[in-house]
Amino acid sequence: MQPQGKIAGKIVVASQHYPPDPSTTAAIMAEIACRIAAGHEVVVLSGSPGALPASQTGPGKPRVVAIKNRMAGKAALVRRGVSELLFVVRTFFSLMRELKAGDVVLTVTAPFMLPYAVAAAARLKGARSALIMHDLFPDVLVMAGLLKPGSIVTRTMRFANSLMFRALNAVITIGRDAERPLLTYSGMRRNKIRFIPNWATLVPGPRPLSQDNPFRKAIPARFVVGLSGNLGFTHDPEIVFEAARLLKDEPDIHFLLSGWGIGFARLKQLQAEANLPNVSFVARVEDAELEAFLTSANLWIIPYRKDVAGVSVPSRFYNLLAVGRPVALVSEPEAEAALTVVENGLGWVVTPGRADQLADAIRAASRSDDAAMAERAVKAAARFDRVTAMNAYAALVDELLRNPDLSEPP
Repeated sequence: MQPQGKIAGKIVVASQHYPPDPSTTAAIMAEIACRIAAGHEVVVLSGSPGALPASQTGPGKPRVVAIKNRMAGKAALVRRGVSELLFVVRTFFSLMRELKAGDVVLTVTAPFMLPYAVAAAARLKGARSALIMHDLFPDVLVMAGLLKPGSIVTRTMRFANSLMFRALNAVITIGRDAERPLLTYSGMRRNKIRFIPNWATLVPGPRPLSQDNPFRKAIPARFVVGLSGNLGFTHDPEIVFEAARLLKDEPDIHFLLSGWGIGFARLKQLQAEANLPNVSFVARVEDAELEAFLTSANLWIIPYRKDVAGVSVPSRFYNLLAVGRPVALVSEPEAEAALTVVENGLGWVVTPGRADQLADAIRAASRSDDAAMAERAVKAAARFDRVTAMNAYAALVDELLRNPDLSEPP
């Protein structure tokens, strides 16, 4: 018998990234799965082996089923593609075993092939399906220069997207700019789209600068420019390094870089060749040290390539605001993060590819005495609230369970 207050139907979360994986996507999917498990039976199909944190086990928590998955490095494109395809196939068959008519399956665009398998399995089993769209493919691959806009592969993926969007019951976007490119697909309708932005994992509040900060102690410069997190194919490491080169004779400004991904490998290669005196690297920062690291810099850079609008939203953005730091964002002005920066006065938006503009923005930031910017950043971060987002996901799941025709036009 269904427990009092619960709606009949099981929720299946399919995600390659899930704890103990330390990635942002894993943390987001775990938060969502645990919140939904407060009102429903939840099964997670996870591609991340290993023991779960104690906070995510026990009564009232999701049941996690490990799907065999072998992760290859992002630079090993062929091996990575084969590994991800195998994971998607295994997940499809697991979904065919787990799903029943009336269930809801929730997934994310990592890897990009996974939503196709989820939409197909849900349609075959009479279940409802929802996609959290962190990145829009093939647009991300075109933006990164890995695919040509008119290539056969790109056209094939767009055709597959039209079928997938027609089959999906809901698409969750994390940026307002995603609606326009989504609606170019014949299978997509506006009433399928739900905007639920990501949230800050750190508690919003002003954190003053301190020379005693462990990441800042060895830096003599007065003004520290930070770069943190994964630099993937959509990011531009060259613009960061070129800006540092343009500012190398300004001793008051120093670049502090920490992260991973193909972009950071490129940054380290560039620094090995040039040995700029105003650039320092630190090892990847663990979660326990994240707050100290984010408070070590005066300004943070988020460096996208061109055509980011509607394609990708930087999750790290919200934690930078939470600690009260302005940002220099490299992107088109209509991108979600750029809209937030401009609407709230949180920093500078720089044209992609223009290292001179980025250097000018950093100079302006180093001379700015706008103390209110930190307060505005914290206030903006408080609006991107985890509880609000979790309640929105729970409400969407309830809506899908109650109404199998959610995606039908009124």
